Amino acid sequence: MAGILAWFWNERFWLPHNVTWADLQSTEEAAFPQAEDLYLAFPLAFCIFMIRLLFERFIAKPCALGLKVQTNGPQKAQPNAILEKVFTSITKHPDEKRLEGLSKQLDWDVRSIQRWFRQRRNQEKPSTLTKFCESMWRFTFYLYIFTYGVRFLKKTPWLWNTRQCWNGYPYQPLLPDLHYYYLVELSFYWSLMFSQFIDIKRKDFGIMFAHHIVAVILITFSYVTNLTRVGTLIFCLHDASDIVLEAAKMANYCKCQKLSDLLFFTFAFVFIVSRLAIFPLW
Repeated sequence: MAGILAWFWNERFWLPHNVTWADLQSTEEAAFPQAEDLYLAFPLAFCIFMIRLLFERFIAKPCALGLKVQTNGPQKAQPNAILEKVFTSITKHPDEKRLEGLSKQLDWDVRSIQRWFRQRRNQEKPSTLTKFCESMWRFTFYLYIFTYGVRFLKKTPWLWNTRQCWNGYPYQPLLPDLHYYYLVELSFYWSLMFSQFIDIKRKDFGIMFAHHIVAVILITFSYVTNLTRVGTLIFCLHDASDIVLEAAKMANYCKCQKLSDLLFFTFAFVFIVSRLAIFPLW
């Protein structure tokens, strides 16, 4: 095991020439990112998840009700043990042959069985109220962390001059505000990964789970290798469009169509400028 770890953390791959991990150990004069710092992300992720539950129940839900967001979910299928067993154990989309067999077994017409499966599939979809509360939580978090990031980056030399990201690398001291920024972002993505198994599963479950894993990996290794200056710029660029996206979703759930369309257009503009122009080109 020690040999595998030594091979994985080979300094020739992770660090510049003639730099070792020992050179990046924190001293009394300067602190550098340490891998063990990231253990704090796990309890913090749990705290963020608990804050989310409280926020959605005591803040987002009353706001949704005040904005007349639809509270009832999709119509539930009538209880039927045979169809439920087929739905949970065999298939959620029965073919014509299976439909005919169920029709004979239950003495139902095929159209009624198709309607039952459609209602049962829709039953697993979250209600508009649930989706509004989730979007309001994400909007609030992204707005907070983006505002924090902008206030932090305004004081740094690498916001407008990206050459400063490499000035003195990797011997760039770890600033307390930068450490907090990284830890909160990492904890948030850990919390999203955990909550996916508790929330109602959606069609994009696998895609979003893979997205969260990649985000955690990128944040972790950029911190360990002290690529944090670049990382803070990427955080800020990505969070900017997410704020507008969640706001557009909230407007859509409130049936404010004109506002929703305007926000989705704004999201598209911010996304293109920040992620497809500034990020790759600058």
